[in-house]
Amino acid sequence: QVQLVESGGGLVQAGESRRLTCTASGGDFSLYHLAWYRQTPGRQRELVASIRDVGDTAYKDFAKGRFTISRDNAKSAAYLQMNNLRPEDSAVYFCNTLNPPRASWGQGTQVTVSS
Repeated sequence: QVQLVESGGGLVQAGESRRLTCTASGGDFSLYHLAWYRQTPGRQRELVASIRDVGDTAYKDFAKGRFTISRDNAKSAAYLQMNNLRPEDSAVYFCNTLNPPRASWGQGTQVTVSS
């Protein structure tokens, strides 16, 4: 089945930017509605942003105006551009399909925002 790998996280300071990358293999990438999720210890994984196969996007309130989701079907890749990061954005970020059935969750990429 589809395998997903997230990358691009790291330690950043508040106000800085970061771009996350999701690469996929094992499926027809262009057919998927994609999404970025995030999870912090003790909390349920939550949706951050989504992008459908035709390219329309949607964002959770905390991401609006700061985050941008995009995709490159030719590269089987999705991206999350995060600007003006805040400490509360610290989490492990994952990509997956928007709708079930979903691929197996990858390891995610840790984003830590310090003040």
